[in-house]
Amino acid sequence: MTRPTPTVYFVTHPDVLIDPSVPVADWPLSPRGRERMARALALPWVGRVGAVWCSTERKARDGAEILAGHLGLPVQVLTELGENDRSATGYLPKAEFEAVADEFFARPHESVRGWERAVDAQRRIVGAVEKVLDASAGGKGDVAIVAHGGVGTLLLCHLRGDPIGRTHDQPPNNGGNYFAFDAATRRVHHGWRAIDS
Repeated sequence: MTRPTPTVYFVTHPDVLIDPSVPVADWPLSPRGRERMARALALPWVGRVGAVWCSTERKARDGAEILAGHLGLPVQVLTELGENDRSATGYLPKAEFEAVADEFFARPHESVRGWERAVDAQRRIVGAVEKVLDASAGGKGDVAIVAHGGVGTLLLCHLRGDPIGRTHDQPPNNGGNYFAFDAATRRVHHGWRAIDS
């Protein structure tokens, strides 16, 4: 009997402790973010996960450790799963950040205020997911990748064969969303859903 093809669940980290004095990559999950990630453990697909991957950023590692710890799995870390590089501006207040993010997606071939170009971030995240799937091939169970909203949107645009844009952005609920796709065909099973819905 042929085993079903694994499903990949791309999960964005939930709420973080925002501190303008701390580098963005070092922000941890907030208590609410940790609670939401713990609630995600009740999702029906979680028990089928056989590999957990994340970026090197603290908030993604925090989320991945909650998931992997529940399953008794190691967390596998890959730098290229990181969020689009926004170090040129660092922390931006929410309204300003959203305006720059709009430009980032609207002008994917340009560096907006020194940010990594959307086309480059998309190429990187697609390549990172390919590395994850190559490394996970032959393993048991599905694959969970805990990473970030911006690169998740870029990945979803790629998987759906759509131009880069905010059309496929995650819901505005402070992160903590996931979509799923087939590991073999890369066909999207479903778009964004909240981890605690």
